[in-house]
Amino acid sequence: MSHPFTVPEYIAAHRRVAEACDPRAFEAGIDAVRAAFDGDRQIITCGNGGSAYAASHCITDWNKMINLATGRRFRGISLCDNIGLMTAFGNDLTFDEIFAGQLRAILTPGDLVIAISGSGNSPNVVKAVEYANASGAETLALVGYDGGALKRIARRVVWVPSFDMQLCEDLHLMFVHMAMKALCGTPISS
Repeated sequence: MSHPFTVPEYIAAHRRVAEACDPRAFEAGIDAVRAAFDGDRQIITCGNGGSAYAASHCITDWNKMINLATGRRFRGISLCDNIGLMTAFGNDLTFDEIFAGQLRAILTPGDLVIAISGSGNSPNVVKAVEYANASGAETLALVGYDGGALKRIARRVVWVPSFDMQLCEDLHLMFVHMAMKALCGTPISS
């Protein structure tokens, strides 16, 4: 018999999953974003479904807020934001190439590729990280579940140990906001 949803249970589950996360991994991920920003490198994000929106959310928040806070340019791009290019790769080649294909045109060694995937096994995201690693880029995966292939191949990993996709996505967005606050020097207010 299924158990009905309640808001207090969701909040409690959120707290449990957040407490199970490794703060050092979140800090290492933030350090990777900071290093790319300080090195004037591109920060490139990708993901599917809700993770595609998280990839766009990263770039939206970071481009705007970090530039406003520091006066410095932020070289961020989401590979999810050009639907024409994504569908061209998907139609003309294969859906598995929609991100790696874009990276071939813009990636420079030292850039940071952030791959977001709840399962860690999305073939197009895995291919993007494989290409980035082989090209001398830095890679950071935001994953959930058991981490999947991305947990094994990305150079840095922020892992949310949960098989609940919505909780994973919530914590991935928390990482996005933590990185923004860290790079902006914004205090946390309640």
